[in-house]
Amino acid sequence: MRAIHVTEFRNINDIALSDLPEPAIGPDQALVRVHAAGVGFVDGLKVQGLYQTRDPLPFIPGSEFAGVIEGLGENVRGFEIGERVMGLVLNGSMAEKAVIPARSMERIPEGVDFSAAAAASANYVTVTYALTELGKVQKGETVLVLGASGGIGCAAVQLAALLGARVIGAASSEEKCAFAREAGAQEVVNYGDPDWREQLKALTGKRGVDVIVDPIGGEIGLLAFRHMAWGGRFLVVGFASGQIPALPYNLPLLKGATLIGVDAAQLRLHAPELRAKAVAQVMAWLQSGALRPIVGGEYPLARYKEAFNALKGRAARGKIILRLDDLG
Repeated sequence: MRAIHVTEFRNINDIALSDLPEPAIGPDQALVRVHAAGVGFVDGLKVQGLYQTRDPLPFIPGSEFAGVIEGLGENVRGFEIGERVMGLVLNGSMAEKAVIPARSMERIPEGVDFSAAAAASANYVTVTYALTELGKVQKGETVLVLGASGGIGCAAVQLAALLGARVIGAASSEEKCAFAREAGAQEVVNYGDPDWREQLKALTGKRGVDVIVDPIGGEIGLLAFRHMAWGGRFLVVGFASGQIPALPYNLPLLKGATLIGVDAAQLRLHAPELRAKAVAQVMAWLQSGALRPIVGGEYPLARYKEAFNALKGRAARGKIILRLDDLG
């Protein structure tokens, strides 16, 4: 089988596509023919050894997957060979076949294609958990989404709108702002403009915003924090800018605001019931058609370097997907 094979930590442009033996199935696992795998910032960091934890070498990157079951371990119940499944794993999805723990699989709802299913596996579950459990977004509240055209950002725009919030999408160009509006933002702010904070003030008046979703980090997040309403919730999802800001303690004090870290990857260990709740909600939205994940680009496996570089260059609009089937 073909796979991206990391034998040493390097830039993705220096990592080869390899032919590897088909993996063996354990008793609690399934063998999945992968049709689509999500590409995220975490994947780009992992292959370079720059993520906060390091996968043991060698490894196959990729955590989000969608595909078809080809084999089942002896202890697996509730699934059948030939079923379409999706989910989230630690690594291994950027290969034509992957061994998946049965507990990490969900059936793909009817009408949802492989790319949309892979796109929903991480970003939409993460944002659902962030908005509902941590941000406790209420109908009618104002939610500001930074980086609103990226994978996490457009998911936050869509889901905050589904929850009945007034959504302000913030992005770095007019093109990206237009995309955020198409995704569901009622208002947009271009923080590439010098007067973007005045734009935000005009939209929120003296009250400010109730919830901020920040997958970007850097100076933009610090400046946005100053526009929080009393009792606001600031959700730290990531640092796509490459800069980790340092928040002065007086700001949350003056705003009566809360800074909340969002790390859905640890939910399975620390709060599996909350992860299950978020997954169930996303699956329900997918099943009903209320949610249609935004796929910003599909690349065949052979063009994996282009996919990673599109994400690194922040050119993506929505989720970047590797296709390992007919496009590969």
